[in-house]
Amino acid sequence: MSAKKLVLAVIDGVKPSMLERAVDQGKAPVLARIMDEGVYVDQCVSAFPSITPVCAATIATGVGQDEHLIPHMNWYHRGEGRYVEYGSSFSASRAFGVHRSLTDTIYNMNLSHLAGEVPTVFESLDDAGVRTAGTTFLIYRGRHRHEVSRQTALARLVTTTLFRHGVYGPKELFYADLFASRRTNCFGQLGLPGARDQHTGCVGAYLVEQDLFDFLLFSLPDNDTASHKGGPATQVTSIAEADGQLARLAEAAGGVDPFLESHAVIVVSDHSQAGVEASIALAAEFGEWRTLAPSDPDPESAEIAVCPAQRAAMVYVLDPAQRARIVPAVAAAAEEIEGVDLVLHLDGAEAVVRSARGELRFAPGDELTDLRGRRWSVRGDLEALEAEVANGGFWSDAYPDALGRVWASLRCATAGDVQLSAAPGYEFVDWGGVSHVGGGSHGSLHRSDSLGVLLFCGTGPDRREARPQWALRDVAPMVREHFGVSQ
Repeated sequence: MSAKKLVLAVIDGVKPSMLERAVDQGKAPVLARIMDEGVYVDQCVSAFPSITPVCAATIATGVGQDEHLIPHMNWYHRGEGRYVEYGSSFSASRAFGVHRSLTDTIYNMNLSHLAGEVPTVFESLDDAGVRTAGTTFLIYRGRHRHEVSRQTALARLVTTTLFRHGVYGPKELFYADLFASRRTNCFGQLGLPGARDQHTGCVGAYLVEQDLFDFLLFSLPDNDTASHKGGPATQVTSIAEADGQLARLAEAAGGVDPFLESHAVIVVSDHSQAGVEASIALAAEFGEWRTLAPSDPDPESAEIAVCPAQRAAMVYVLDPAQRARIVPAVAAAAEEIEGVDLVLHLDGAEAVVRSARGELRFAPGDELTDLRGRRWSVRGDLEALEAEVANGGFWSDAYPDALGRVWASLRCATAGDVQLSAAPGYEFVDWGGVSHVGGGSHGSLHRSDSLGVLLFCGTGPDRREARPQWALRDVAPMVREHFGVSQ
């Protein structure tokens, strides 16, 4: 293969200013080297909701949720008549059943929730004969079958009692000790926070030493966990720890110089983080309608399902015949909730954005062009999205790529009928009663948690200005192009 080997490192939740601080303080030397020799984008636009499952699916596929169909961290499965909970918190998982939540996260997200007709980068590269590998990442679907691991006593316990079925992933898959395509001395304590980055670093070094991949997805999620607890201002320490695992990967190749000679690198954060000062108990705000509860004893009498997850939320109207009546009423009620910034829903062929600043309606059209090159018809109050229009262009600094992200979310077949984005400083309490007040969170359309980092070296364009606006959607196409593979 003529192309360099490629490592895609996903560092969860990195705030650009915190990466720059870590680099300036000399605590992230590998990232500094990649930044210096490659291209650094400090405003890579996340998906919306800027929630990890949605973002991970966009990174892995290159499309929005109107195509990949992963709508949120917590959502209502209309076909099965139940909530899906990917792990907003352990308490939220307990509310819906820990085994059910883990099954949805580990198995169903990839095998049934992620659209089957949309290929992941693993599938695209597998089909082209590229040797693929991945560490613990929410979206892992590939062409190679992997049975559950029996390598450790803890793994044997859970894979003989809870997780017995194999999965399809990249050629080399190492997922939280549950799946390991080879025996190594790398153990991740079943993916517990604080152990995940070191497990990725250990596996990555092994894969480099044994020359087992052409493409590696190198997942480093612990920064996000630390930021939820301590707030985004504490990220320097966790970014330094992630950098240490990149250094471990490079050392396995003989050091940073030989590593960069033989490997191209893409580093991306799936979203950013914003501080949280207050919470919103959303389910209590819709007393006019009967809300479906976890383990509801009378689900048939419920009128709406409420899905809060960090700084975004969704409301589903359960009776399709009542949507035309209930959706506008729910949207109006949501506008009155303290801490709700944007209320979003569809009205016929148009998307509707409501805020205290006004109402904006839009749909694909030919009047205005956004920074991503898509064309829209827009009417109403630009102030609703703090947007500007000039010379046929539409943009919003406060809500980056607002029209495209909102459209993808509202047009997602599995998403809620009404969607909410929290104001800066606010977070929705999850179904386990957990929020991150005093710490950090993400999920909203606002720039504070929607602009992450993107670095690439040895691949991609040679300058940041190659695109007016970079986004998570650009990562998978860059990976495929590196290997000369079409979707």
